[in-house]
Amino acid sequence: MTAAGSRQLSTPVPPRRGVTLIELLVVLVLLGLLFTVSGLALASLATPRQSAWFRTLEASRARAIRWGIPVLVDGGSDASGGNRSRSGPLGLPAGAVLFLPDGRALGPGVDPLTGAPVGTR
Repeated sequence: MTAAGSRQLSTPVPPRRGVTLIELLVVLVLLGLLFTVSGLALASLATPRQSAWFRTLEASRARAIRWGIPVLVDGGSDASGGNRSRSGPLGLPAGAVLFLPDGRALGPGVDPLTGAPVGTR
C-alpha cells in the first residue's frame, strides 16, 4: 500500500497555462496610465499659438536689431476704433510701435525697456 500511495503522490500535476482576468485587467490599466501620462507630456511640448500681430512685433524687433535701423510697425486703428491719422504719444501714429536698433521699443503692446511684445492682439 505504501508503494501505491507514493505513486499517487509523486505524479506531477500539469501546470495551468493562460492568463487570468485579473492579470489582464492590471496590464490594461497600467498601459492606459502610461499612454495618458505620455500623451499629456507630448501635448505640453506643442508651441503655443500666437496672434499674427504678436509674431509681426517679434519679427520687426529682430529686424531692427539685426539691421541696426529703426523699424515702424503700423498698428492700424487703435482699440477704441479711432482714426489712423490721429497721432499717439511720442508723435507715433495711433497703435504703431517703433522698434529701435538697441532692442527698445516705443508704443502699445511692448515692454519699453526690453522691447519684447507683452500681449497678443
